[in-house]
Formats: sequence, structure tokens, C-alpha cells
Amino acid sequence: MDVFDAILNRRTTNTAFIDKKVSEEDINTLIKMASFAPSHFNCQPWRFIIIEDKELIKKIAKIGGDSMTQLMDDGRFWKQYRKYFRFDDDEIEKTKDGIHIDHMPAFLKPFAKQIFSEAGGKIISRFRVSRILGNDEEKLVADSPILFAIALTKDEYKKEELSRFYSVISMGAVIQNLWLSTTALGMGMQFISTPGEIPEQWEKIVNLLEVPDTYELAAVFRMGYVDKNMKRPTIDWKSSQRKSPEELSFRNRWK
Repeated sequence: MDVFDAILNRRTTNTAFIDKKVSEEDINTLIKMASFAPSHFNCQPWRFIIIEDKELIKKIAKIGGDSMTQLMDDGRFWKQYRKYFRFDDDEIEKTKDGIHIDHMPAFLKPFAKQIFSEAGGKIISRFRVSRILGNDEEKLVADSPILFAIALTKDEYKKEELSRFYSVISMGAVIQNLWLSTTALGMGMQFISTPGEIPEQWEKIVNLLEVPDTYELAAVFRMGYVDKNMKRPTIDWKSSQRKSPEELSFRNRWK
């Protein structure tokens, strides 16, 4: 696939993957492409864990689903992310950013803006929205053929030092390489983010993966082969809109 096509066609996979084992050849390709990301002084501060064990994946899935439910029930999710929610085409056209929540059960649609708000706790509880999303996340992760974890060496990933910033830049390049590579291979990829927002939940995954103290577990993604006809989760969204180049960029000086 042409690199420009890969960039334009890259999407986060919100749906399930098809029931197909990821080939050893494709796994090796992903590792190789990730390893060719740039890093400061070629320090290569990352290590990768490819998780194929089904029982281990299910345990991580349970942590992910419970984390989603917890974040919603205690209000942190809404407080942090409400500003990114969009509910109709007019909002999308106006902002050209955020996520368009366009798929949900019919009985929830009249209450969408109330549910997805900081003040929506009672409605969330009444309609069990947090559990719906938690269950969906758990199932999506549990049914994934592989998980791909990235850890950063603490020799580079040091708090309050520039090396930490450089390490994060390098990891961003790794992630983009992976996203473009999965796109080219007919695969999809999604960040398992919710456990990372609850330290004690993240620590459970660190322990499950037996990450040594000299490394910091930084990110975990689910991966697999995609089919555009796969059923969408109970509550789902799109985020393909982009601001125009003229709005995003300046020449020589800011404006």
C-alpha cells in the first residue's frame, strides 16, 4: 500500500476483529516496522510484548472493562472528555474535531446529550450506560487475536528530564508505524486506554505481563484482521472529520 493511502485510510478499529489467528509473518512484520521508528541517538528505548495467550488476554480484557465502568461511575470520564463529544452533523460541521456518537440503542437517543454530560450520573445509572460500555470493551479486547504492549526503559523515561520527552516522541513514531503497518496488512488496531487512567488497574496489567522494574509499561493495543461488515458496538462513534489545512497551519509566523 502506498504510504499516503495508508495514512488517509488509517482508522481506529472500534469493532470486533474477524476470528482469524494473526500469522507469524505478520507479527514479525509488525515488530520489524515498529523497530524502525526513529529514536533519540538511536537509543531504541522501547521493548514490545506480543500477547497471544487467550487466558491472559481475557484477564486484561476484564481489567479494561472494569476500568471503563469505574471511570464513568465516578465521573472522571465525563469531566475529562465531555468537551470532545459531538451528537449531530451540525456540531461536526462546526468544530471538525471530537467524536461523533452516532450509534446507540434507540431508547437512549432522546437522552444522548444528558447521558454524555457531567451531570448525567443518574441517567447513566438508570440506563446502565457505564456497564454497557464496560461490557463492550471487555468483549472487544477478549476476542482480539493479539495484544501489542509497549514498554519504555527507565534509563531514558525519566521524570523531569528531556530524555522522557524524547522517549515519548519515539514511542509516538512506533505507534504510527504500527498503525500504518496494520492498515497495509488488512488489520486494525485500537488503544486499550482506560486501565491507564486508574493506576491500580494499570499495575494489575504490569504484573500480569511481568514487566521488570527497569521498564515502564506505556501502552497496550489490541490488533487483528478487519472486516468492514463487522457489527458495531452497542454505543459507538466516528471520528474521521478533520480541520482544514488552513485552520491548522501557518507560514513563517503564527498567523
